[in-house]
Order: sequence, then structure tokens, then C-alpha cells
Amino acid sequence: MSKVAYQDLLDAGAHFGHLKSKWNPKMAPYIFMETRGIHIIDLNKTVAKIDEAANAMKQIARSGKKILFVATKKQAKEIVAGGAQKINMPFIVERWPGGMLTNFATVRKSVKKMTNFEKMATDGTFENISKKERLQITRQKAKMEKFLGSIADLGRLPAALFIVDINKEHIAVAEAKKLNIPTFAITDTNTDPTQVDFAIPANDDATKSIALIVDTMVKAIEEGLAERKQDKEMEKEKEEEEVNAEEKMVTMTEEEEPEGETAKAPKTGGRKRISTKKGS
Repeated sequence: MSKVAYQDLLDAGAHFGHLKSKWNPKMAPYIFMETRGIHIIDLNKTVAKIDEAANAMKQIARSGKKILFVATKKQAKEIVAGGAQKINMPFIVERWPGGMLTNFATVRKSVKKMTNFEKMATDGTFENISKKERLQITRQKAKMEKFLGSIADLGRLPAALFIVDINKEHIAVAEAKKLNIPTFAITDTNTDPTQVDFAIPANDDATKSIALIVDTMVKAIEEGLAERKQDKEMEKEKEEEEVNAEEKMVTMTEEEEPEGETAKAPKTGGRKRISTKKGS
């Protein structure tokens, strides 16, 4: 698995934290020093935490489960959406739908409603309704696609969440925590890293820093998916070998059976039956 380099993080500005006045004391273990009133993150610990998170994500992907990417802040939207689409994972880059996890059944109903609107547009239903109704449905469909389109394929609760800026996405963190869903997050010096399971201490405002970490996670998931595909192919080959072996055994048994029958034939049919009836 490809690892992120210390120098790459440094070049991306991942070490820059927030002003000292805005810091969260629980981030103290990850802070290297303070300069000009700004905290500097210890990138050695960032590298270790990225590797730990990437390994965990790889295993989740290998098991065939979904990871939901969450980032609604302006500088992270496109980066996260692009990375999630690349590996066919669900993502939320607009407003977090309240109850997205804790009230998942209701969210699924909304997604189903959205897909029904899409069917109406293609099966000719639009032609049988008024222009006003058509316009209302089109507007409602566009709004739903904006907020729910990226999670349309999420048929069940995700196995984990990857979050950029846990302060901004505090509702997502709270819902995941309530349902014991593992959380991965980029945690800046103004956040509480104990709120998530896999905290990655780094700058969550710089686009280069976000892009580097997201890209590392995406590559780890890609590797997990590739290994899953390989495992399936090996299982398929093993099953085919077992079927071929069984067929071979059946063929060998069928070839041996006629020889056994001819060998037993003289013993069973040796004597002729003599009739005791007299002719007329």
C-alpha cells in the first residue's frame, strides 16, 4: 500500500493549525510547537495516523462495505466528490440531511421518491399531467437530486464515515457515534479528536492538504476493492476445480460399474430352471 510522505504533507501545508486562541486542548498530543500565535501540527504523528486510517479503510473496502464521505465546506466539496465518485462510494457535499443515519428508513423513502420522479420523466407519465404539475415535479426532483443524488445507491447504513472538519459536520459525527459507526476524520487544532475513531491531525482548511489525504484514502480503498475482486476470482476458480474433481470422480465410478456387473453375472445366472409340468 502506497504511503504518504512527510515532505508531501509539508509541501501541502498540512502542518499549519489554527490560532492558539482557538485551539482545543485535546489536540495537545498532536501539536509540535507554536509560532507567531499559530499552532504547528507534528507531521510525524500525522503520517502514522494516515497509515493507520488507510489500513482500516482498505479492510472495510475489502469486505465489500460502503464508506460514506462527508464534506460540506466549500474548499473540500469538489475534492471529496471527485474522490468518492472515482471509487463508487456515496458522499454528501451539500447540507447534511438531519437523521441521515439515525432515521435512515425515512431518507430511503425520499430517495425512492426521487427515483420514481426519474421514471415518470422517461415512461411517458409527464405527458398525461398538466404543465403546472410537471414543473412542480421537475423542481422537486432537481432539489432532491442535489441533496440525495449522491447517496441513491446506498441501500443500507454505511460501514464507516470519512469526514472533513468535524466541527462543521458535528451532526454527522453525533449520529455515527450513536449508531456505533466507525468515523475517520481530518482533525485540525480547533477540534476534539476523541470524538472520532480514527483522527488524522492535519490542516482541514487548505485544499492541498485535504486533497492529499483524501487521495491517500481513495487509493487505500481502491487497493481493498482490487483485493476483494481477486479473492472472488480465486474462490470462483476453487469452486470450478472442486466441480471438475467431482465430475471426474463420477466419470471414473461410471466406468468401473459395468466391469463389476459382468464379473458377478455367472454366479447369479448359472443354473437353468427345469419345468415340472407334463406335456399334454
